[in-house]
Order: sequence, then structure tokens, then C-alpha cells
Amino acid sequence: MKVFRALVVFCAGLPWACFSSAQTARTSSPAKTPPDIFLVTIDTLRADHVHCYGYQQVQTPALDALAKDGIRFTEAFTASPITNTSHASILTGLLPGSHGVTDFAVPLSPAHPTLAELLKKKSYHTAAFIGAVILDSRTLAPGFDRGFDYYDNFPEAPQTKSRWGQVERRGMDVVQHAEAWLTSHPAGPHFLWVHLYDPHDPYEPPPPYSQTYKDHLYDGEIAYADSAFANFVAYLKRAGRYRNSAIIVVGDHGEGLGEHQEDTHGIFLYDSTTHVPLIVKLPGSLAAGTVVSAQVRTVDIVPTALDLAGAPALEKRAGDSLTPYFAGTVETDRPAFSETDYPLRFGWAPLRSLRSEAFKFIEAPRPELYDLHLDLPELHNQYEPQDARVQKARAMLAEVRAREAGTISTPLSASLPDPKDKIKEQNLLHAAMIASDDDRPSDARQSLEQVLALDPESPTALRQLGELELQAGDYAKAAQHLKSALEVRPDDATAAFHAGQALEKSNDLAGARDALETSLKLMPGQFPARLLLGQVYLGLRDPKAAVDQLEAAVLLQPASVDAQLALAAAQIAGGNFAEAVQQLEALSRAQPKNAEIFDLLAKAYAGLGKTEEAHRAGARADLLRAHRQQRNR
Repeated sequence: MKVFRALVVFCAGLPWACFSSAQTARTSSPAKTPPDIFLVTIDTLRADHVHCYGYQQVQTPALDALAKDGIRFTEAFTASPITNTSHASILTGLLPGSHGVTDFAVPLSPAHPTLAELLKKKSYHTAAFIGAVILDSRTLAPGFDRGFDYYDNFPEAPQTKSRWGQVERRGMDVVQHAEAWLTSHPAGPHFLWVHLYDPHDPYEPPPPYSQTYKDHLYDGEIAYADSAFANFVAYLKRAGRYRNSAIIVVGDHGEGLGEHQEDTHGIFLYDSTTHVPLIVKLPGSLAAGTVVSAQVRTVDIVPTALDLAGAPALEKRAGDSLTPYFAGTVETDRPAFSETDYPLRFGWAPLRSLRSEAFKFIEAPRPELYDLHLDLPELHNQYEPQDARVQKARAMLAEVRAREAGTISTPLSASLPDPKDKIKEQNLLHAAMIASDDDRPSDARQSLEQVLALDPESPTALRQLGELELQAGDYAKAAQHLKSALEVRPDDATAAFHAGQALEKSNDLAGARDALETSLKLMPGQFPARLLLGQVYLGLRDPKAAVDQLEAAVLLQPASVDAQLALAAAQIAGGNFAEAVQQLEALSRAQPKNAEIFDLLAKAYAGLGKTEEAHRAGARADLLRAHRQQRNR
């Protein structure tokens, strides 16, 4: 055992070949290629809700077995309690203030290489399998697919209205997709990222977990995710890939579960949402059964994986390789920085924290300091401005911000409300969002009205209520709520767009025009807003302005038939019959069964004095409508 420990210590920080040498000393079977590396992120997984971390109310045999074969880090902390932000840090080794992905749909800049891109340079075959649409690289996670040969996005047009397949995939589906890809791409080495979303709310585990854990469904989701992971491990063993692979399992963030009154996650930086499990199985199961109690970070994962692959270290990084800990002899804590800009969505202050040397400091409008030796649940705020720990933490946070200078980084604002004062509203807003997703509009409306009782000027509640009324067809009430939301938050492009929709449906075309113009000034690249604004200008009998907007819409989406038809209608209204004919003739060849095209062609031909062509186009439109009516009988 002493020889084995020495080999591991010697190999710390060195390429995969050294790990193979250690393996050779035990098995005389050196690996011929770099190891497969499997990164498994389990969404919303608290460390203290995993069996091998001491929690007795859940069974996680697959994670427990991996811990026996690998190294379990008892004190690992995430850079952010939000899925996209946290995963961006896991995939780049950078803090959110550096990589800039501080919210959903914020692109991951090409300036920041991902682990997949770095491993591609080492001839790795790469693939990613995601469990939620929020990580879809075409929509809510742009840039996350860089470096992956295959990225398993969600279908652009899902064949189901169910949450499963449209918003979320069960963990078993995710791993089966990963297994199928591995089977069809046997040549290695491989880097696979597998994302299991199941523990995220709403907590709806499938049977038998829904029954076994009926009184604590969050744990049921964890048990089910563990079973999906077990399926993946079993596949790796059958395929002969398990032993010489490196497997890294980590939670992206935790879950509030009511602690500090936070039902879910994203708002606060307490350990309930930042403390995550981290287990690393090395090739050949080196250092099997090692437990590391030193504090580490999820930003340490990229440097560790690069070490295992024998790849050069990143010049710009917030983390360091975990290899010094593999022998279980290093006990040095690493300072853990966490941040959340998610409160900014609601008009509240962002938060930053430092967890170091048994204390936690949280920079907020009302700052917080916790002695973790005496107060692990973080219940007793000891903040004093002159406390040496506060001074040290602020200096370290300032140093981090200075390193991130020149990148997308949101400054803290003491003028915004402290999230601690808004957590009841946040819980209600989240409940409303889930109810809306589940097609329970009355429940969503009730939650939003409770928010407005707490804060009549909540821009998020006003906007969501406006969107609910818009969907329900109460356009006057929708417009009222959305205009109120804009009064509170005039830079909300989405609220302005929805206000434009509601006002147009209410036949207030001038109001719709103003709202849509506002929306497009804030966010010029919106195709639906351009299209609707062009149609509104047509209704206002301003064909020149309509043509301007609709030409912009066609530039944004050249294949849109609706935009092309609206543009032709605007051209006809403005007397540009020749341009309309040219466009409509081309469109009629591509869409020969569209009656609306031939209706407009008839008008354009008539405007040019081409009576015979106009008659033929009109007759064609009548015939197409008659055929459609027969099919619909």
C-alpha cells in the first residue's frame, strides 16, 4: 500500500501516462491510449442528500460504489447555484464573472475554451447528452456545444406536449442516448458529458421511486438519478470501458428545501445550494476509497481532467488540478468563490461569497458572516465591518473582480433590495412558473396575485400576469398588466413585445406600434416583433414604414412565408406592384397550394393592369380554398 501511495503522490499533476505506470505496477497491463473521461453532472444535487455522504433517508448504491472505487471529496463547492452558470464554470474552469454566462441564454464566448475543445486537441472523440432544454445549445445555452462532435439537443419540433421530451428527459433516456453513441463510436479516447436533470423541481420521480419516497420526493428523484447512473456504469463495465476510464461525478448546485426560506435555488449562496458531491474515479481505480475532507471547487474539474488526459494546463483558470489530493494526504483548503446574478432578473441585488478557513462571508446589501465551526447551518450572522475575516474576504473578492476586469461582470448594487427580503416573493414566482408550465393557469394567477400583495410593483409578477391574460384572451387586462410592468422596468424588451401583442389584439394599433418600437430598440433582432410591427403599420395605413419593418423581418428569417406575404401586402398597399409580383411569383412556385399567395398575386397583377393574369390568379386561389374545404369536411 505504501508503494501504491507513493506512486499516486509522484503522479500528482502529471499526464495520464504516469497514472498508467502506477496501474502497470499493480496489473502489468498498461493503457495504450489516454483514458476515456466521463463527466456526469447531476442537477440540483445536495451533498448531504447522498447516502455515501452520510444521509440515511435515500439509497444511492451506484454513487456509493463509485466512491469505493474512487476519491470522494466531502467539501466541494460550486461557483454558482444556477444550472447554466454553474455548468459554464464546470466546463471552462472559470468563475461566472470571467466566462460571462450569468443567466440563461447568455452565450458562452469563444474566447473561453471548453473542456471538450481542449480534449479535441488531444484527439478525443467528444459528445454531450443533456437532460433539460435549458442546456440546449440552440436556445438557452448557446456556445455550450463547442468542441463536441455530437451534442444531444432537444428536437426543434417535439412530438409531445408532455414535459418529458419537451422540457426534460428522464435520466434513463439520457444515459441510453449516451450508450447508443458510444456503441456506434467505439474508437477512443472518449470524452462524454452526461447531464442528469432529475433532482430538479418539480419532483416527479417515476415508479417505484414515487411510492418508496412519496413523503420526500426530492430524495426519490435522487434515487432514480442514481439508478440511471447505475445503468451507465453497468454499460461501461459490459463494454470493458470502466476500469481504465476516469469518471467524474458532480452536482452542479444544491437545493434550498426551505432552508433560509428558499424553496429551490438560485437566489442565495448558503451551503444548502452551493455544497455539492464530487467523486472522481481514476483509471485502474487508483486511490480507491480515498476520502478528502479539504475544501475544493467545481472549477477544479477542468484542470483535473486535463491532467488525466496529459493535456497542457489552461493559462487562464480559476481552479487547479485535484491530483495533489489523490493520495489522501494533502489537507489544504482552497478558497471557494460563489456568485449569483439571478436576483437581478427580479430587480434585486446580486450576491458574492467567499468560503474559506471555516468562515463564510456573503457580500450583500446586508452583508453576512458565519463561523462554520460553530454555526454550520449559517443561522447566526456575525457580520461586523471591522472583523478581520470580513476585511480578508473583501480583499479576496476584490482581487477576483480585478482579475475578471474587462469581462462581463455585474457590479454589486447596494441600492437594490436584498434578496433576503424578497425570498417569499421568489418562492411564489417560482410556484407560478411551475404552475404555468403544467398548464394550471388559475394556480399561477393565484401565486402571482400573492406576489403583488407583497409588492404591487413587482415587474416579474406584472409581466407574468400579463402573459397569462394574453394567453387567456383577455387582451385589455393583459395590456394593463404589461404596461404596468414596463413602467417599473422600462428596459424589459419581452414585456414590451407582449404589450404590443395585447394592444394589437385590442385594436389599439397606435399603442401597439409604440410598444413594439420600444421592444425593438431594446432588442433589435426579434423576428416576431418585426413581423407584428410591420402588420401594425399596415393597419395604420403606413405602407412605407410597414415595408421597412417587413424587409427587416425577411432578412432575419428569409424562409418565413408569413413575412414574405406580409411584405408583399405592404408593397401592394404602397403601390409597388412590380416588386410584389416578382416576390409572389417566386413564392408561388415554392408554395403552389397556398391560396393567400394567389389572392395577393391577383391584387398585384390588377395594380399593374394585367387583368387576365389577375383573373387566373384569383381563380387559382378560389380553387385551392374549395379543395381545402372539401378535405376538412
